[in-house]
Amino acid sequence: MNRAELVEILASKNDLTKAAAAAVLESFIETVQTAVKKGDAVQLVGFGTFKSAKRAARTGKNPSTGAALKIPASTVPKFVAGAKFKAVVDPKAAKRKAEKAGK
Repeated sequence: MNRAELVEILASKNDLTKAAAAAVLESFIETVQTAVKKGDAVQLVGFGTFKSAKRAARTGKNPSTGAALKIPASTVPKFVAGAKFKAVVDPKAAKRKAEKAGK
């Protein structure tokens, strides 16, 4: 699914124009990006959490030459799916986890 398809679905499910749905989607994305950039986590219960994670500096390898190279430390965005989202994507795994917790 791409952005245009998502906007179309949002518009039809919420009785909005495509322009209004696109504006809502854009404001949501900007809000999440701004919060994560500041270092805050955006937690949507049942869906997941958007946050930033720090990667330490490390030594990598150039795949074509095999030469070692230094990869600098960086901050990257991270998404962790929530339990309900995981259960929708893989119901069998959710069932196994529930059975394991019940024992």
